[in-house]
Amino acid sequence: MERRTFLAGAAGAMALAAAPKMAKADELPLGPLPGTRYPDPRIEVLDPRFKYRIGNGYIERIATGCRWAEGPVYIRDGGYLLWSDIPNNRIMRWSEDDGHVSVFRAPSNFSNGHTRDREGRLISCEHDTRRITRTEHDGSITVLMDKFNGKPLNAPNDVVVSADGAVWFTDPGFGIFGNYEGHKAEPELPANVYRLDPRTGRASVVFVPDAGRPNGIAFSPDEKKLYIILMAFPGSRPAEIRVFDVDGDKLSNGKLFSADFTRGNTDGIRLDMDGNVWSSMGSGDPAEDGVRCYAPNGDLIGKIHLPETCANLCFGGKKKNRLFMTASTSVYSVYVETVGAMVP
Repeated sequence: MERRTFLAGAAGAMALAAAPKMAKADELPLGPLPGTRYPDPRIEVLDPRFKYRIGNGYIERIATGCRWAEGPVYIRDGGYLLWSDIPNNRIMRWSEDDGHVSVFRAPSNFSNGHTRDREGRLISCEHDTRRITRTEHDGSITVLMDKFNGKPLNAPNDVVVSADGAVWFTDPGFGIFGNYEGHKAEPELPANVYRLDPRTGRASVVFVPDAGRPNGIAFSPDEKKLYIILMAFPGSRPAEIRVFDVDGDKLSNGKLFSADFTRGNTDGIRLDMDGNVWSSMGSGDPAEDGVRCYAPNGDLIGKIHLPETCANLCFGGKKKNRLFMTASTSVYSVYVETVGAMVP
């Protein structure tokens, strides 16, 4: 597929002319959303425990021109954000110092989710090649896993790395259901969640969903719990978030964390240092598009409303207190009064 570089600055730069138009979203400028006033009413406090809205903070659109923005990861030592523009087969880069947007990698093998290991290397899920890769510090790419028991993975979707270096990832197969975000193929494995030890190459299945397909994945700040999103695709079963106890290289005591997604769907999740779960929301009621924040006990305590369906999110910025949200054609950000739990 064609790769195009585009620029976007805080002062307002032109988006890609070839980008698909969407009602309302195509009319939005870069920078603060129209009608912004303090406190931003798009940041909705549902419970006093949601103490993270900053009175003079606002939601801003920092980049646009994507077809389906996904998999954000912030590189703090470089001061930039990376994310996938899956159908355009590229990874994009936004520099925080001047708002410059460029192509980081193209083709990207229709990459989706990204994270970093404790050595700061980029770990990526690739749909087209159906593999997990690691970008080394010299720019070379190492294939960490593309098969399990001799069979090709489906299409890895989202990924996290634990303190011991193990790579945990979901493999639902969305990238092989058609040619738009990968290439159409028949799955040869169930929609599993895997744990891979890159040092030994040993991989194991840690969770096989009883219903739905695993999608977003994230650890609690102390890594004692693992959160996994289950989506029904194809199908109409509402998405849900499950939570598990982490017992070394295994999961146990799986239970429902939240299932109130009948007005849309959730895709990606991240946690803050207070143990709150921040999840994307969209593909349903437009009034629910954006991000939800759940307290550690599963109560919905806050919402961030966006003008587009939100697929994924991550914390970033120098202090890890800036929330970045990949939403359909665009990337949005907002400062919050909390700190993301991701390392580094």
